[in-house]
Amino acid sequence: MRRSFGLIMTIGALLTAAPSQAQTFDPRYPICMHVYSGANGGGGEWYDCSFTSLPQCRATASGRSASCDLNPYYPFNASPQRLRHQRGG
Repeated sequence: MRRSFGLIMTIGALLTAAPSQAQTFDPRYPICMHVYSGANGGGGEWYDCSFTSLPQCRATASGRSASCDLNPYYPFNASPQRLRHQRGG
C-alpha cells in the first residue's frame, strides 16, 4: 500500500512540474539588446543577444524602444583556448 502511494505521488509530482523557459541570454555573444514593446505594440519585451560590440547594438537599437547591455552570461574573463599541435611521428 505504501509503495503504490509513493508511486502515485511521484507520478503526480512529475506531471504537475512547471515547464521551464528557454534561455534568455545567448552566452556566445557579449552584448544584448533589450527591446521594450509596451501595451500598444503587444508582444512584451525580449532580449536579442546577437551583437559583438556596443556600437553595433546601438546602431540597431537606434530609433527603437531598446537599450544595449552587457550579457551577464558571456565569459568575459575566460582565457582564450590554445590550439594544441600534435607531433607527427
